[in-house]
Amino acid sequence: MSADGSDGAERGHLRWLGHSTVIVDLDGTRVLTDPLLRRRIMHLRRAAAVPVPDRIDAILISHLHYDHLDLPSLARIGAGTHIVVPRGGRRTLRGFERVTEVAPGDRIELGLLQVDVTEAIHDGRRARFGRQIPAVGYILHGSRSVYFAGDTDLFDGMSGLGSIDVALLPIWGWGPSVGAGHLDPESAAAALRLLRPRVVVPIHWGTYHVIGRRDIGRAPADAFAIAALQAAPDVDVRVLPVGGTLDLALTPTG
Repeated sequence: MSADGSDGAERGHLRWLGHSTVIVDLDGTRVLTDPLLRRRIMHLRRAAAVPVPDRIDAILISHLHYDHLDLPSLARIGAGTHIVVPRGGRRTLRGFERVTEVAPGDRIELGLLQVDVTEAIHDGRRARFGRQIPAVGYILHGSRSVYFAGDTDLFDGMSGLGSIDVALLPIWGWGPSVGAGHLDPESAAAALRLLRPRVVVPIHWGTYHVIGRRDIGRAPADAFAIAALQAAPDVDVRVLPVGGTLDLALTPTG
């Protein structure tokens, strides 16, 4: 059994490690999204610790914000791991040996998977007054299709992303509210009407909270589940705990 608790022979599952960090283990390729593994980052504290995942074939970075491109977390996974980052982000990753820059509309291959790079409506700059770097999302195509939205607001192009089996959709953040460029439970439910995935796993909630403030717990996920039932009743909502898994072999496909 690996350090993150998965059986090495097991394939076709995903595991949510909290925030926007998901292991997608599909068709023999093991991909990790926006790894943020530290117990504390700046003014935020993690609710539940997770082990560092191993055997990662590639890391997908959606944008350069510190809670999505975390250099200490990347270093713990390994400087030789293949990292895919929005165009212009390479210079932030000095010391990492394999970096591929991408932009919306690109398609790359990772193992047996084809990965489409999508747009995202979000300010992806590393710093407030830094260089403008686009935020992106990714769709992994294999025996299942998995959409990782990164951070984004609603955009019309969601309806044209094609058939999606599983959507990893952000629904909140870490504070008492979310600002522009983010989905909240209601707008994430509205996104389901455009995306029409077969299964949705809410992410980017319930992992970090501001030190000294009350953790709002499951409230965003519960609100999303209710809103999703009203907006897109045919979509199967799977709310996972931090560290929880979804067997992709059991999810419906088109």
